[in-house]
Amino acid sequence: MNGEECETMERVNEKLVYMWGYLPGALPQRTPLLTPVLVRAPAYGYNWKDVSGGGCGFAMAISEQGKLITWGSTDDLGQSYVTSGKHGEIPEPFPLPNEVSIVKAAAAWAHCVAVTDCGEVYTWGWKECIPSGKVLGEPLPGVSSEKVAQGKQSSFLTEQVGSRTEASKSIGGTASSGEESTKRRKVSSAKQTAEISSSGDDILTAMPCLVTLNPGVRITSVAAGGRHTLILSDMGQVWGWGYGGEGQLGLGSRIRMVSSPHLIPCIDNSLYGNDISTSLAQGSTSSEGQIVRIPGSYIKGIACGGRHSAVITDAGAVLAFGWGLYGQCGQGSTDDELSPTCVSSLLGIRIEVVAAGLWHTVCTSADGDVYAFGGNQFGQLGTGSDQAETLPRLLDCPSLENVNVKTISCGARHTALVTDNGKVFSWGWNKYGQLGLGDVIDRNIPSEVTVEGCVGKNVACGWWHTLLLAESPT
Repeated sequence: MNGEECETMERVNEKLVYMWGYLPGALPQRTPLLTPVLVRAPAYGYNWKDVSGGGCGFAMAISEQGKLITWGSTDDLGQSYVTSGKHGEIPEPFPLPNEVSIVKAAAAWAHCVAVTDCGEVYTWGWKECIPSGKVLGEPLPGVSSEKVAQGKQSSFLTEQVGSRTEASKSIGGTASSGEESTKRRKVSSAKQTAEISSSGDDILTAMPCLVTLNPGVRITSVAAGGRHTLILSDMGQVWGWGYGGEGQLGLGSRIRMVSSPHLIPCIDNSLYGNDISTSLAQGSTSSEGQIVRIPGSYIKGIACGGRHSAVITDAGAVLAFGWGLYGQCGQGSTDDELSPTCVSSLLGIRIEVVAAGLWHTVCTSADGDVYAFGGNQFGQLGTGSDQAETLPRLLDCPSLENVNVKTISCGARHTALVTDNGKVFSWGWNKYGQLGLGDVIDRNIPSEVTVEGCVGKNVACGWWHTLLLAESPT
């Protein structure tokens, strides 16, 4: 960026978007971006409003005009390429109805979900991630569900997909990295193939779907997991659909597929036990058999990981549910949680933001602190080691001393945050430069990302990349 460009941006206080990590179609040379790179302004004169991360190999952001902007993909990414709208080097609006104004969006491996200013929800991608609803338009040009290259998607998702095994349970608050390595090695290739796409029914459709909800329901936020979706209403209720085999839909069972939005009982019926009918209203049973009363009366925040979910109540309590093999539900064990379960060790701490990665969960408190739990094979928890944490652990590293965290986001195996004074930190997996630190070395503690002449406003991680919304100081 030259001096003239900076002067212009300062004059209009324009929002900027930076990207780093692996977005193969973002640059002609198709190499990972090891440091922050300014994203060119969207086509058609749109200005940036917010960043939404993106999925595997594509980026996603929102313009001031309410358009969902995508870019960074290439045709050899198979289903993800279609899900991105086939947008490569040039950021362009995803083809949604012209009258639609998007306010929030999320993406996972190969499906996306977005909410409009009217509280309506659109989703597209893998067929199993699309609920019953009104399908809009025709498939994108050149898309044939039978011809979408299953192998292309499988080749780059294989690395991302973990399988539940009979690996030994950890004791206490941590699990050794050696145990985790064993669990990773035990992933079944047959299981992976089934997880990714085993039949024509699992092949992607690119047609956006307007999700059918009950009359009067207005959605304000959305979250996308590996194969499941959560949405949050203005009344603080949560709905979910998609794959729920590990409990990530919070419906009290291992229901494998939910094809329409189901209301998730997050507060009135939250529990630790297995039988939702025996729980006390507005309470849950702790791992020691004690009844834990859930602070709060509604949900204010949602997050989806690879196969788990987390929500925050208005009183700042965290509830987690789904796959627990790495402790990502924060219960001190590696058991799955089939229903929303209070993370009791965080009671008394008002949590403001929660985020989830493939195998880990992070959250920030009203005091600006960060707590992390779950898988830590690449340092994604930021604790200074590679040990998993089955209970939330406060990050007390020197780099975050006297720092108040504003927001936080998770990629597959990396984490990034923005402080209240606009500084950016990242840590975890860095094979593709997704930490923005100028190299491909993993970090197990938060490390500051240098973005010259700009103040960070929001950060959003994709699977292999990171996006930053920033402003030039006035």
